Amino acid sequence: MAFTIYSLCTLTSLACTWLLFASYRRTRVKLLFWSALSFAAMTVNNLFLVLDKIVFPGPEIDLLPVRLWAALVSTLLLLFGLIYAKE
Repeated sequence: MAFTIYSLCTLTSLACTWLLFASYRRTRVKLLFWSALSFAAMTVNNLFLVLDKIVFPGPEIDLLPVRLWAALVSTLLLLFGLIYAKE
């Protein structure tokens, strides 16, 4: 069950990334570009979540720091995009 939910989250983030990049190519709105980059980082975060919880569930390999960095990068990209788009 967890694998299904984590996988669906990853696929949803990937679909959002693709749709945002496609919309950016058509309109050239900068906020769409930064949002797409943010969702790409969220996709990486969700991918590491699947790897951490499903593929490597033991305590030997802990991907939590990598997941946290991906989440931080995602948030910073969106924040930068919001600030940059306002100017």
